[in-house]
Amino acid sequence: MKIGTERAGNEEQSHTSRYLAQFLVSARLDEMPEALIHEAKRSILNGFATAFAGCSDAAMERLVKTLSGFSGRPQASLTGRKERFDVLTAAFLNAVSTNVFDFDDTHPGTIIHPTAPVSPALFALGEHRPFSGRRLLEAFILGVELECRLGNAISPGHYKRGWHITSTCGVFGAAAATGKILGLDKERMVWALGNASAQSSGLVETLGSMAKSVGVGNAARNGLSAALMAGNGVEGPGRPLEGERGFLKVTSDSPNLPALVENLGSNWELSRNTYKPYPCGVVLNPVIEACLEIANAPDFDASRIQSVTISGHSLLRERADRPTVETGREAQVSAQHAAAVCLLYKASSLNEFSDEAVNRKDVLWLRKKVKVVVDDAAMVGAAHVIAVYTDDTVLEATVKHARGDAEYPLSDRDIEEKLRDLIVYGRSGVDPEPIIDAIWRLDQIKDVSEIMALARL
Repeated sequence: MKIGTERAGNEEQSHTSRYLAQFLVSARLDEMPEALIHEAKRSILNGFATAFAGCSDAAMERLVKTLSGFSGRPQASLTGRKERFDVLTAAFLNAVSTNVFDFDDTHPGTIIHPTAPVSPALFALGEHRPFSGRRLLEAFILGVELECRLGNAISPGHYKRGWHITSTCGVFGAAAATGKILGLDKERMVWALGNASAQSSGLVETLGSMAKSVGVGNAARNGLSAALMAGNGVEGPGRPLEGERGFLKVTSDSPNLPALVENLGSNWELSRNTYKPYPCGVVLNPVIEACLEIANAPDFDASRIQSVTISGHSLLRERADRPTVETGREAQVSAQHAAAVCLLYKASSLNEFSDEAVNRKDVLWLRKKVKVVVDDAAMVGAAHVIAVYTDDTVLEATVKHARGDAEYPLSDRDIEEKLRDLIVYGRSGVDPEPIIDAIWRLDQIKDVSEIMALARL
């Protein structure tokens, strides 16, 4: 199935959109490695886990209330809830629920959360136009492949310019995945990507607010609508990605076109996917583990701390140097908060990243003592933490690879347990065991709406 770069020639440079569209149309699950298919199941299972956690969050409650009066026919379900909405709105809300706690999967290098924009769009469509689990897996893998390759081509400049990359690239992933299910031909797949390009948006400024997940929800909904529009003949530009004013050149200073097609069909981006053990920005994982290591040392006493210094890659300071946070959402991207709660409570669950935890007096006290500095030699996934007592005693810990990284991945059982725990946290009352079993058997399921029947109230 590999579309070799040796055959791409000038087409990969001047007609990238058509080249990728042909790949999306012709790719088949039967030609994909079994390990890749299993990784897709892991990603989908993790996505349901985080959606269950977010199903009763305040952002979901407010969005459900806002949209319930404007939804069309009840066609699709919400994870962990009783309401049903039209397909587009269900895709939007389930993507919000999946992403709202920043506990979803992460693609190394781009920091895209691949599943949230793609999986909810597919499952919502599957309740309206039934299709098999094999077709869903095929489409999911291809959608993730496109969104992550786009992320590779525009990183790191895209994010540094202020674009929220999960939203901006995720809309293309959702369009490609649902376009695959709809059976779009090459021309209409290009139109789907063009319709997605017209709706690609999301800003880093929204991190720490409910609007961040609104952007991810829009990526799922808009990607699905882009494919549906293309299927009904809504034409898009011929070169939505590589055009002179296309997505790549508008949103990146120096897009890397070869990254979109190199080893296409043989090197799969989903194979690199990672899953979070902690509910926060992925750059905080090594900070958390270093602080936990210090906190669990014999005779450790947080009340004696005079200062805490966190050093790491420049990305850590860019995304998580937030000493003054006021909500749990902001705390999910605050190195100061993560360090404070880990050192005080020796824990890092959703409870430690809640509104209540943010405003505890001891957390406020310790957070003021934490600073973030850049270590030019540090890798993205590493952190070094130094805690100094008032008597100048120094405690320190270094983490080069945190749990959840590619070098230290969560196991299948870890992801299963994450789903069980997050169902309890989200208070839906859904039984996790049938969902776990069904997702591991997804390639045997004839109608994917069976999954949502298990996931809803």
